[in-house]
Amino acid sequence: MKNYYSTIDEVVLTFSDIQRTSDGFDFLEAYFEKPKHGGFLYSKWILPDFKCTNSFGFSEDEILVQENYLRNNIFLLWEMAKDKTEEISA
Repeated sequence: MKNYYSTIDEVVLTFSDIQRTSDGFDFLEAYFEKPKHGGFLYSKWILPDFKCTNSFGFSEDEILVQENYLRNNIFLLWEMAKDKTEEISA
């Protein structure tokens, strides 16, 4: 499931529910999207590794800004995802 977090300068950040690797580690996927004529610019991130696994159309500077934004908001993203997980399991 995708959860909405923010929109800044037409760039939308959404994130997944908490997921678990086969090794038992929790992670989130975060997505930045920006509308562009005929499609979208996007980037996909794995948290807490801050690893950009896929992107299209964003410049290197924009990717660095996105990483910094994720680092500054990671606690809130995890808390929101944790709250969603607790609602589902309750």
